[in-house]
Amino acid sequence: MLVLKAKVSFSATPWTQRRKYSTQCFRNNLWRFLSFSSCGRLGNACLRPHREGPDSSGRGPRRRLSHPLCVLLCRMLSELSEWFWQERLWFPKGLGWADLEDRDGRVYAKARDLWVALPIALSFLIIRQLFERCVATPLASVLGVKETARLRAPHIPALEAHYCKVNKSPSQASIESLCKQTGHSERQVQRWFRRRRNQDRPSLLKKFREASWRFTFYLLAFIAGLAALIDKPWLYDLKEMWAGFPVLTILPSQYWYYMIELGFYGSLLFSVASDVKRKDFKEQIVHHVATILLISFSWCVNYIRAGTLIMLVHDSSDYLLESAKMFNYAGWRNACNYIFIGFAAVFIVTRLVIFPFRIIYCTWVYPVTIYEPFFGYYFFNGLLMVLQCLHIFWAVLIIRIAVRFLTSNEKVDDERSDKDETDESEDEEEDSRAKKNGPVQNGHPVYNNNHSKTE
Repeated sequence: MLVLKAKVSFSATPWTQRRKYSTQCFRNNLWRFLSFSSCGRLGNACLRPHREGPDSSGRGPRRRLSHPLCVLLCRMLSELSEWFWQERLWFPKGLGWADLEDRDGRVYAKARDLWVALPIALSFLIIRQLFERCVATPLASVLGVKETARLRAPHIPALEAHYCKVNKSPSQASIESLCKQTGHSERQVQRWFRRRRNQDRPSLLKKFREASWRFTFYLLAFIAGLAALIDKPWLYDLKEMWAGFPVLTILPSQYWYYMIELGFYGSLLFSVASDVKRKDFKEQIVHHVATILLISFSWCVNYIRAGTLIMLVHDSSDYLLESAKMFNYAGWRNACNYIFIGFAAVFIVTRLVIFPFRIIYCTWVYPVTIYEPFFGYYFFNGLLMVLQCLHIFWAVLIIRIAVRFLTSNEKVDDERSDKDETDESEDEEEDSRAKKNGPVQNGHPVYNNNHSKTE
């Protein structure tokens, strides 16, 4: 005898099960939105009532709507998806997502392909840790990277609280106030803050390992990009990058070049909290975000040829900069100076000549001869202009360092990096004054007018 167990209706289920059901509904619809299925169009699928089992009366399956909050959120996601993926924003007039559907053995770029970059970014974080421990650290020892001994600041609660909560470089008025609180002299308070700031600065070994990791990636990425584009006609004739746009098939080399570059810049954003922070930290964040947006957008609308050229131009000079940093941290002054001069020349040619006058000109002038301007056209070129502004900002710093080296033969130093503060010179100066003028208190000599001997 067959026994049928009727399912309990949705209204009769406990509140925790209903909440779990609604949460699962929202999670599924959110995943459908993020996965760009059907070009990101949800339609009204998430708003359809859900079929349940037969009710207690045995009249057959009942249909009930999802939780009101789930319905509202799904509707918002649906409208946002419809607006975000509308064809007039992403394509010229007369073209759309249907033109990029795979057919006749031809494969085209799809937005959902970008999800591959996420596990690649996480893999880069793991590979970087292994590289820094197994390769960069032994290499630093071979090249002679020397760590300077840093004196630790003693634990003084009042000074530590001011350092963490108020200011790491206190003013003269703050120093005088702290002297009254702690009973220490101004010189002792100033020395404490110098040592405390030095404790927070990254070590030379940390800087070397980070530079060696980026040098390795940029060098390999430049070689791989050059190998992928060396036989492509648009590398030599930039007009060819728009031939047949947007119906351009994707080659395996282009696919992996894009995904690896996108994954690497994603890993840089993930590790920004632990990386060495320089004075251009905000500019670096803007650069990484603009690069990720450029790579993602150019992939979605099939600007693949322009995107590969942009990445190749950027990778052509970065590995030289990182190698100059490595030799600088290792104390190889001449090698650092000459590599930096070579980097400055390549940077100026690629970022201030080729990038604006060749690539941006090609993406700004040639497309409008084929189709009418649209939102994606302005958005793409706007991001390129953001990168160009950053190039000009960095070019000023690079030229300033290069001119100082060529005119005075000084050591090349990265102006963006903080330098350790030393107090040996001040201590020596204080000791010399003490020997010459007698005891010193708060930086001023103390005269002994009674001519009595001191124990």
